[in-house]
Amino acid sequence: MADTIRRRGWVIRYVGGEECSKPGCDCPAGDEPPFAYTVGLFGLAHPELLILGVPPEVAAGVLNDLGERVRGGEALLPGQLITFDNWPHRIVPEPVPNPGEIVFSANRFYCRPDEFSVPVLQLSYDDKEGRFPWDDGYGAPEMQPRPGTFTAWSD
Repeated sequence: MADTIRRRGWVIRYVGGEECSKPGCDCPAGDEPPFAYTVGLFGLAHPELLILGVPPEVAAGVLNDLGERVRGGEALLPGQLITFDNWPHRIVPEPVPNPGEIVFSANRFYCRPDEFSVPVLQLSYDDKEGRFPWDDGYGAPEMQPRPGTFTAWSD
């Protein structure tokens, strides 16, 4: 991981929602949405980025695109509307109040205890109708839990 971050600037950690890998876990498979986050943007003086409910190839595309923007000097700010040339959805970054319960690999990499976690922005995206998770009638609220309501078992 460290070598990739030195060469590339960040890595992406994808955690699938299809099965629980916690020893002794009896939770139903697929209860939580899959999620992905960056490890390395904190070293570029930027919060790490988190996206929930998308397949690995979409997560990689979005996170790599935004990682390149950060490396190029752009600061992604909470509440900012972000668009993409090659993805039809819009994103609004939102601060994550409980990052220590989600980005375990990032905190291990930066040797930070969970209670002093690296900062994280959740990338909330709109549905096909242009509604965001906070809007009435949003298409799939279970795929994008609101910041602070989602925790990961362990990654």
